[in-house]
Amino acid sequence: MHAAKFARPALIAAFALITAAPATAQNILGFEDMSCAAWRQSSDDRDQRAAYVNWSRGFLTGHNYALPKQQVSTISSGTVENYIDRYCTNNPTGQFSDGAMRLSDQFSGRNQPIRK
Repeated sequence: MHAAKFARPALIAAFALITAAPATAQNILGFEDMSCAAWRQSSDDRDQRAAYVNWSRGFLTGHNYALPKQQVSTISSGTVENYIDRYCTNNPTGQFSDGAMRLSDQFSGRNQPIRK
């Protein structure tokens, strides 16, 4: 009984250390500058914008590969571009890669229950 009295605080302390551990950062393989500022500047450079949109579509393909039960449906490049435009307008100091992540959340059902 005496050992159990001390085991509970030790267990609570261990749990606190585990939950306080920092999350592992995601390794984003992309362009040197993934900022929304770079995204906005690419609106005048069709080739650069196309490269950014293609990277985003590749990201969505990677999402589908990693999460086959939460597929992003086929969406047009225009939809990708418009979504990230809105994301970067609302988050001007953000990263357009985060916009692609939010797009995958929305279009895969991760923000709502998955329906079969």
